[in-house]
Amino acid sequence: MTTIDVSCEADAGGWICRVTVADGGSSTRHDVRVGREDLERLAPGAAGPDALVRAAFAFLLEREPKESILRTFDLPVIGRYFPSWEADVRRRLG
Repeated sequence: MTTIDVSCEADAGGWICRVTVADGGSSTRHDVRVGREDLERLAPGAAGPDALVRAAFAFLLEREPKESILRTFDLPVIGRYFPSWEADVRRRLG
């Protein structure tokens, strides 16, 4: 079973989220930047980005192994690799 742990801290203009993905005795760590505009666009009304980041990682893990996910990135970068991700994440959160 895969677990996705997300911990976010506010910083200028948004949040930095530290994500740990664990399965089968191994884990990876990732730092994801979420801008306030990104949160409002993808999860309107959400108090913070935790659920959004967790949903984004669930989306990514359905398409690639945890070791292939970038270690540091801005959340919108996912769209460069997977154009449908925003619609999918909105559906997951909706």
